[in-house]
Amino acid sequence: MPGYHPQDIEQKWQDFWKDQQTFKAENGSEKPKYYVLDMFPYPSGAGLHVGHPLGYIASDIVARYKRLRGFNVLHPMGFDSFGLPAEQYAIQTGQHPAVTTEQNIGTYIKQLSALGFSYDWSREVRTSDPAYYKWTQWIFLKLFNSWYNLETDRAEPLKTLLDKFAASGSAGIRAAGDADERHEFTAGQWQSFTEKQHLQAVHPYRLAYQQDTYVNWCPGLGTVLSNDEVKDGLSERGGFPVERRLMPQWNLRITAYADRLLRGLDSLDWPDAVKEMQRNWIGKSIGASVRFPVYLRDASGEMKPQPEEIEVFTTRVDTIFGTTFLVLAPELDLTLALGERAAAQADYSPEASQVYSDLQAYVKAAVNRSERERQTDVKTVSGAATGCYVQNPFTQEFLPVWTADYVLAGYGTGAVMGVPSGDQRDWLFATHFKLPIRQILDGQQGLDLQADPTKEGRYINSGFITGLTYDEATEQLRLRLRANRVGEPKITYRIRDAIFGRQRYWGEPIPIYYKDGVAYGVAEADLPLVLPEIDEYKPTETGEPPLGRATDWKYKGKYEYELSTMPGWAGSSWYYLRYMDPHNADRFVGEEAEAYWQNVDLYLGGAEHATGHLLYSRFWHLFLKDLGLVTANEPFQKLINQGMILGVSEKTYRWSDKSLLSKHMNPETANENSISRLTFLSNKRIEDYKLPATSTSVFVSADAKHLFFGPEESTADESVNVGSLVALNVDISLVESNVLSLSSYESRLVDVENAVFVCTGGFWQNGKFYKFSFGGSDVFKTFSEVEKMSKSKYNVVNPDTLIERYGADALRMYEMFLGPLEQFKPWNTNGMSGVAGFLKKFWRLYHPQDGTFAVTDAAAEPAELKTLHKAIRKVEEDIERFSFNTTVSALMITVNELTALDCHKRAILEPLVVLLSPYAPHLAEELWQQLGHAPGSISTAAYPEFREEYLVEDVVNYPVAINGKVREQLQFPAAATAAEIEAAVRATDILARFAEGKPAKKVIVVPGRMVNIVV
Repeated sequence: MPGYHPQDIEQKWQDFWKDQQTFKAENGSEKPKYYVLDMFPYPSGAGLHVGHPLGYIASDIVARYKRLRGFNVLHPMGFDSFGLPAEQYAIQTGQHPAVTTEQNIGTYIKQLSALGFSYDWSREVRTSDPAYYKWTQWIFLKLFNSWYNLETDRAEPLKTLLDKFAASGSAGIRAAGDADERHEFTAGQWQSFTEKQHLQAVHPYRLAYQQDTYVNWCPGLGTVLSNDEVKDGLSERGGFPVERRLMPQWNLRITAYADRLLRGLDSLDWPDAVKEMQRNWIGKSIGASVRFPVYLRDASGEMKPQPEEIEVFTTRVDTIFGTTFLVLAPELDLTLALGERAAAQADYSPEASQVYSDLQAYVKAAVNRSERERQTDVKTVSGAATGCYVQNPFTQEFLPVWTADYVLAGYGTGAVMGVPSGDQRDWLFATHFKLPIRQILDGQQGLDLQADPTKEGRYINSGFITGLTYDEATEQLRLRLRANRVGEPKITYRIRDAIFGRQRYWGEPIPIYYKDGVAYGVAEADLPLVLPEIDEYKPTETGEPPLGRATDWKYKGKYEYELSTMPGWAGSSWYYLRYMDPHNADRFVGEEAEAYWQNVDLYLGGAEHATGHLLYSRFWHLFLKDLGLVTANEPFQKLINQGMILGVSEKTYRWSDKSLLSKHMNPETANENSISRLTFLSNKRIEDYKLPATSTSVFVSADAKHLFFGPEESTADESVNVGSLVALNVDISLVESNVLSLSSYESRLVDVENAVFVCTGGFWQNGKFYKFSFGGSDVFKTFSEVEKMSKSKYNVVNPDTLIERYGADALRMYEMFLGPLEQFKPWNTNGMSGVAGFLKKFWRLYHPQDGTFAVTDAAAEPAELKTLHKAIRKVEEDIERFSFNTTVSALMITVNELTALDCHKRAILEPLVVLLSPYAPHLAEELWQQLGHAPGSISTAAYPEFREEYLVEDVVNYPVAINGKVREQLQFPAAATAAEIEAAVRATDILARFAEGKPAKKVIVVPGRMVNIVV
């Protein structure tokens, strides 16, 4: 073969691997198992860009390396194929999402295969396949038919709960969930309940339950979104407005597992940042609950006690004497209810009516803000008085009750004590609304400027804890809370139950039907509940989800189904288990297969899934563990978050304020010699000229900005709006060395005619250039900016093009060479040529310049063995610590050294190709076969054995210094002692040549390093 041509060999080996199922894993082996998994992709219509394969390449290197180390490797791939993009496309075009998804998956498989990944494609799963989502629905039914027993600290089948009800009613049952939602009844009453009453009594205990819940409703997408799908009040997908709305929703009781999810993090080899994100999301807080009696002021000003108490959770019960107000979450029903009663109690006086009116307006605005927005907006202070009061249980002081959006209904009780001396948000609120700020510790300082949350010092202005320290005061207050029956110690969590429903079509149908208004689970024998065909993929005219359009879609022909579908994370919460046994029709995963593979040894994916997919998967796994359906404690033992390959965008400027364009920009009156100056600054100085209505855009070259904002053109009263010059992305394929192809760009502009392109020396319009008299260039330049690679930024680099030009092996190695896996790094296609050149150089070790295969059986020289074994150790160490970029560097050094040694020996080159094979598998397979091995057998070859003796030096070069200045290099045997080296140095003429014959006072020998003579 006359030279290395990847196009000639890569398709050959990809076809071979596919036909021979080279990477098929067995469910059982005497070999140790290793399960390496990528977070499976959603198959978007855009396909892969060069940033997507980064983690896939890394995981494939590990999978191939582990096979060389003698492991039975499971390395599967599938598709998270339910998703909003396909449904949005269906709404726009009428094409069934399944058709779009199938086409997109075909593109993905083609692109992934072209990169030479060693996937076991026989195990491919797709979450939208009914054979797969049958088991997603089955797991949901298990959740629906289970409860969480706090006594045993695990989930149990509902039967154990029903047995307790039959024996002793609801008394003494400790179950996860909201006790206020449950009814008390005796065993006798339970026996007398109707079927409907039984189900209604059980429903609040279920791990999958339905409840009216405030959700992020997106009218533009026609569905509910999770908190992590909303950013700045807009949907992450499409940028549609999102509002808070109270809707009946299915929920999963993840809160029951909060503490176990926290404890389990300690056993995981995950990035600290991800574990900390999960800890913060779960948000465990140890404190106390305190009950404040509610009072209303009547028209005469007298306080009237009410039947309610407001329960507050606080982690700083020691600050209760500093409480000067209470704050309720706006979305609590109690907030408006108390406000209305306060106005009524005051006989709807003008003042009370205004307070209630302001309260209503505030609540309406606040509930439409997302929780994330409310939590992160710490600068805006807002709130409204409710008109009601509570009584401090220790001071008997009446405190006003307010509402503010920095308090969330889902955290704690939805009510907080306002302690402005110790909490900055409370301080800002009190300062803004002129509420009292009371110092409670003598160690607090600067309360006129900010809150001081210190626990140092002794309490003042604090009743019976005055003079005590923090620990003393906390203990006294806990005792008094219990003794006075106004509170008790308590642990709360920030995490809320997971909303488990979307009002859309393209998702797993929830296997629930309704009889007499009560939810029933579909029988397991009737699964899967398959998505019905519908005429349109948008909500019905009456506002029902798209499944409401299905005709004759009823359980057993008479019961209405649940019309919501499961959220996007449902199928991805357990897919790693299905890979273990993907074709099992009788069980979601076979017992033997699960017992063998247990869990994922190495999981690669983005850190953005920390509080979504990764948390939900752990929750589902713990639940399945409780039911005895899985054996491992956690789903993913080690996690690596790959960084992001950033795109290099090309940008130009667009002038958005046409009213400032000069008449000199009129091509009808302009000529190449008459334009004396480009003046865009002020219509006060020149007559306005507006472009024709058909011309909608003026574009400005990156180096022509000064023509718009040059200091000589502006004065204090005649300045231009800098915001009128807007940067916009242009397709990188239209740019070469920061020069934009105007003809190509203009042909792609939509609804733009007669566009003007301003350069430093004139402007282009309709293919003609109009010069400025002061000279300049007619080149239209862009400027570069590194940012996320995205189709919307026109900076996507397609791997197909690079593979066609350089080969898949070059792309694989270059992506690893860019830098540490976890870091973000910019893409530069020009760097591909260097890696492609290295692979050609590697090839020439086996094929001299004439292309002849020239590997010999001659014995290896010590220098060659040293180079090889340095590489064996380096590659092993680097892959074991996932430092892939340094491996590429080491292999480059190795090839350079062997090339310099003119090495073509089998004893060296055969182990070397094994070292290369995880990174460049196509080239390695080809060379391995040429070396006389069976096709495809390099995947099961043994990793070369490292031998330390080949790195031992026979002689050592010693720099010899006189008074610290190196004068000579001398060689000594590696085994020479310090005394032998000193004697040899003294016997030389070095002192005569460099120290004028002065005698040596001392000779210092650093073994293996250097010699220093002191004269």
